[in-house]
Parts: sequence; C-alpha cells; structure tokens
Amino acid sequence: MSTSIDDSSAAQGSIPRHVAVIMDGNNRWAKKRLMPGVAGHKAGVDAVRAVVEASARNGVEVLTLFAFSSENWRRPEGEVSALMQLFIMALQREVKKIHKNDIRLLVMGDLSGFSEKIQGLVAEAEAMTRDNKRMTLVVAANYGGQWDIAQAARRMAEDVQAGKLTPADITEHSFHQYTWLHQFPAPDLMIRTGGEKRISNFMLWQTAYSEFYFTDALWPDFKEEEYNKALAEFASRTRRFGRTDDQLKEAKQGD
Repeated sequence: MSTSIDDSSAAQGSIPRHVAVIMDGNNRWAKKRLMPGVAGHKAGVDAVRAVVEASARNGVEVLTLFAFSSENWRRPEGEVSALMQLFIMALQREVKKIHKNDIRLLVMGDLSGFSEKIQGLVAEAEAMTRDNKRMTLVVAANYGGQWDIAQAARRMAEDVQAGKLTPADITEHSFHQYTWLHQFPAPDLMIRTGGEKRISNFMLWQTAYSEFYFTDALWPDFKEEEYNKALAEFASRTRRFGRTDDQLKEAKQGD
C-alpha cells in the first residue's frame, strides 16, 4: 500500500521545487510480459498520472517529464508512429483533467518536427492552461539538452549581430535567459527510472546542481510509493552548492 509523503522521512526535509524525470523502462516492462512495446508506453500513462497528482499534492512547483527525445526518432517506425498517436490521445484526453486541477502545461522542444495536428493540439493545450497556478507540468518532446544549448547560443549570437548585446554581455546568467525553462527554478531533483545511470542528453544546462536519483523500477511501475522513495532520499541529502558543511551550519545558525 502506498503512503503519503507526509508520513515519510521526506516530510522532515524539503520538497523539491522542480522535479525532472527521465521515464525509462516502458519497452522492457512490456517485453517482460510478452507484450508489444507500445503496451508499455500505454501503461506508462498511469505512472504519469500518479506522479503528476503526487507532485501537485505535495507542493512541487514544476514537474518536467522527458517524453520523447530528439534521438527517439531513430526508433522503429512503427513504435514512433504509435508514440505519436499516444501523444495525440494524451493531448486530447488528459489536458482537460490537467486544467481542471489548475495545472499549467508547457511542451518543451523543437515542435517543428511534429505534425501540424500535434502542433495545433499543443498550442490549444498551452493556451487553455496558461493562467493555471497550482503547478507547471512540462513535457519534453523532440527535446535534447545539446539542442537546447545550441539554440540558446544561436539566438544569443543573433542578438549580438543585431546590436542588442555585446560579447561582454555574455555571462552564465545572460546565457541562461535564452535556454528553455529559464523562468523557472532549475531542477532540484532529477529522477531516472529503469535502472540506467545516465541522463541521456536531458537538461544538460539546467541540471548542473541537481540531485540525481536512479531506480531500477521500470516507469509503468513508478507510482506514488516509488516516487515517495525518491522524495524521501532528496530530503535526506545535504545540498552544498560548492560550500563546506561548516559554512552551511553557520548560515543555518544565522537564520
């Protein structure tokens, strides 16, 4: 039986403002059950619902889910086609539920790679939920961290060429303003399911100081109980941001 995060050790620490998740293991989940890969992706939708609901309930401000990477186009054509249909179905069926729960939806990535139908549904979903305040749900689709950095550099170079910036204006802070999600806090916690221990070109710029949590749980099995384990682990960690333990103690005493 799953437990509320309020009953776990995470309640004694802090809840991350921004959680990012690499949802891995759908195909292996289906293969273990002698089912086609798309069945795993469909089963993964239930895990998405569970994590979205738990995040909103526990006060997470931003939840970013890696749904489809820029490299995923290399997968078998049948699987890609099924994923696109699943994306359409989610945009048609789930957005009203998200809106009803006061959650804002953003899709992060190069949308030009998708069909006009998907682009239209994304625009409608973002417009419908634009003013919602409870939480922001970001779905990364046709997204890659290297692409994000490259498009930021290109747009910054265009502004330098146009005379809006000078090379001397380029700093970590100013560059950050050209990346996706610059208006939100950086991910405090990055979760990857499925047992792999890499970040696979996801939010390379934004996760410089994120805490990482890797679990063997396959994504369709990553429901509230597994999510609570990740939140509890995050709450138990000490985040130094380059400082020493003594400096952190002094700062805490100063508070």
